[in-house]
Amino acid sequence: MTALPRYVPLSTSIPDVRWLRSSRSTGMNNCVETARPGPGPWAGLVAVRDSKNEAGPALLFTPASWKGFIAGLD
Repeated sequence: MTALPRYVPLSTSIPDVRWLRSSRSTGMNNCVETARPGPGPWAGLVAVRDSKNEAGPALLFTPASWKGFIAGLD
């Protein structure tokens, strides 16, 4: 079985996603955005991109990895 890439060069290539920004983000556009890709090769993963570069790359995490990362920020 081939592992899926954990990096997408253009976040705009992930179809039909709704990017969400933290409610703690300021209007300065200095945050990350997350999305849950639907059907397709990235289904079930969490996509993360820089809000300053909406067409830029996205990193892909398993939900468990993303939860672990967030838990480590507290």
